[in-house]
This record gives sequence, structure tokens and C-alpha cells, in this order.
Amino acid sequence: MRLTVNGRAHEVTARDDETLLELLRDRLELTGTKLTCDRGECGACTVQLDGATVYSCLTLAAACDGATVRTVEGLAAAGTLSTLQQAFITHDAAQCGYCTPGQLVAAQALLDRNPSPTDDEIVAAMSGNLCRCGTYPKIVQAIRAVAASGATRGA
Repeated sequence: MRLTVNGRAHEVTARDDETLLELLRDRLELTGTKLTCDRGECGACTVQLDGATVYSCLTLAAACDGATVRTVEGLAAAGTLSTLQQAFITHDAAQCGYCTPGQLVAAQALLDRNPSPTDDEIVAAMSGNLCRCGTYPKIVQAIRAVAASGATRGA
């Protein structure tokens, strides 16, 4: 199968039971996407698949033939931070950081399709991502700040 991950083409043979999360972490060595619940309940494994957010722990790799995937590593050029990543730091929205990759991917997907979301739209878009540290208000502030800056496009 062929897929494009963070702008780079890959040709791999996926096992029938292999998830996209396993392919990304174990075979492509993109470990920013986290394995947490492995049941699609927490959102830590969120990636963009052809522009839509999906839980990579529930997505079979074989179903991604021909797809375009963006992970947290694809949000900015290597060694740099995107405006969104910097906003999460500035607004202290990262806390322990474990959920942050999925939060960032979900937030960037929102900003890609709606550069000026309302607070209600931000909350709705982020509702599939859990944060045990409870930084939800700070996450909303960070996304709102990026939207207000006009620098909403990811890498």
C-alpha cells in the first residue's frame, strides 16, 4: 500500500490487523502520536486522515491505501514550532503533555477548515480529546489566540 505521511510518500505492506497507530509508531518511527487507551476514547492518537481527524488506534492501516496522513510531527518543520504549538506553550495548555499531540492535531484540523472558530466550535471540535490535567480552558484560549492572530495554517 502507498500513503503520504507528513508530505512524504511511503510504500509499506500492512498486516490485516495492523492499526494506523502501530504503522506510524512502530514502522515509520513517528512516535509523537500516543498510544493511551487503545479504544478510541481519549484522543491521544488523533491524526488527520485526508483532512479529517481520526483515532489512529481504531483505523486499520490497510484502509489508508492512497491516503494522506498528518501527525503532530507534520505541524511544523523539524526543529521549529507552529504558531499553534507556540500558543499551547504560551497559554500553558500542555501541562503533562501526554494528550498534547492529539489535541494539537485536532486543533489544527479545526483551524484548517475554520480559521475563525467561535468558542462553542472550538469546544465541539476538541470534545474527542481528553486531558487528565484539565487544561480545557487554556486549550480554548490557545486556539482562540491563534485564530485572532490570523496565523492559522499549519505546515
